[in-house]
Amino acid sequence: MAPPPSLVFSVRRSKPELVAPAKPTPHEFKPLSDIDDQEGLRFQIPVIQFYKKVPSMHGRDPAKVIKDAVARALVFYYPFAGRLREEAGRKLVVECTGEGIVFIEADADVTLEQFGDALQPPFPGLEELIYDAPGSGGVLNSPLLLIQVTRLKCGGFIFGLRLNHTMSDAAGLVQFMSAVGEMARGASAPSIPPVWRRDLLNARDPPRVTRTHHEYDEVADTKGTIIPLDDMEHRSFFFGPTEFAALRRLLPPHLRTCSTFELLTACLWRCRTIALRPDPEEEVRVLCIVNARSRLQPPLPAGYYGNVFGFPVALSSAGKLCRNPLEYALDLVKGAKNSVDQEYMKSVADLMVSTGRRHFTVVRSYLVSDLTRAGFGDVDFGWGKAVYGGAAKGGVGAIPGVASFYIPFRNHKGEDGIVVPFCLPAAAMEIFVKELNSLLKEEHPLPSNKSSTFIISAL
Repeated sequence: MAPPPSLVFSVRRSKPELVAPAKPTPHEFKPLSDIDDQEGLRFQIPVIQFYKKVPSMHGRDPAKVIKDAVARALVFYYPFAGRLREEAGRKLVVECTGEGIVFIEADADVTLEQFGDALQPPFPGLEELIYDAPGSGGVLNSPLLLIQVTRLKCGGFIFGLRLNHTMSDAAGLVQFMSAVGEMARGASAPSIPPVWRRDLLNARDPPRVTRTHHEYDEVADTKGTIIPLDDMEHRSFFFGPTEFAALRRLLPPHLRTCSTFELLTACLWRCRTIALRPDPEEEVRVLCIVNARSRLQPPLPAGYYGNVFGFPVALSSAGKLCRNPLEYALDLVKGAKNSVDQEYMKSVADLMVSTGRRHFTVVRSYLVSDLTRAGFGDVDFGWGKAVYGGAAKGGVGAIPGVASFYIPFRNHKGEDGIVVPFCLPAAAMEIFVKELNSLLKEEHPLPSNKSSTFIISAL
């Protein structure tokens, strides 16, 4: 059962406060890496976690437990308690001021059950669960993290978080959240000590761009194809064993062993392009966020919590992508994904320094990020694993409407799969759903959770 779009509840919030490290921390200036401070990561990313009531935690206030744990975790992760400054060449540096992160305590007159069995984006009342506290939303000179703990009528709670993306990727953020969880459960120090070492992903001197980076092409939007932000519809789509089997049947035998990421990305890129109806001659692209941690030699130290991913791109004319079978898109996605290695990451860092840290291409682009192995749902503050943990909505970013996240999910039948929050103009969404269902066969229309929203910002 999806949450009814009409679910309305009120949230009573205490005044936002700053939570500083529990002990004195060094005052120093720590530069971000040349991967961290690119233009496309200069935004706030929202994450949300839902937790059930646990009898063994009776009498414990999750807001107090988590607030205390955050203060103790910040002793180790003290750069999060600082503020970003911009220096010459648009270089971002954290001034470790020890001012702290924004913390909000709240109560909502709703139960976890009222959200429905299928807890998935778009969540009703999201802007009340991750409140945009005045003065907290900037990239520079603003708090780097905002956390809101909202107690529910049933004894469960919601943990909402907003992160300045230049500081960490999903893996780095989960590492910090897990450290908070360990402290909440009584640890005196994180099991994985944090490592800064952002210099390891800096540009070479002198910079030398050795790869072709179409993901950063400067493309003019000559036909107004950046998605308009009015009349946007948010839905989530579930892909489980049945849906993946149906998609694999569309492929020739030698491609059926492809990864679920490759298959899903090819399918969504093709269906989305058909739905948006670009000129057949126009170039369209999909950017695949690829975690490069396992592809670097020597490996980064355990505990590194900066951004370690690339945006490799697959390119095609819209006409070719829409006319050809799914395997055409799949081959392009596989090629892009496999291009990320040590040299690729160094080349991106060199490109950023050489071009003023430009934004990745957003014109006729679709960006996908796989969070299925990020571990958000495993974060435990003492109340066990999250019922849902991960991206708060699709479409977030410095340019809203471009991105989708792949989130691990168990449906009401107990099937494990992937839920994908999706964001398109309403008319395009209708075509997208028809196209997707035609691939999966009409007798099994894809379950989706629907809500129409006017996007004001990326939270």
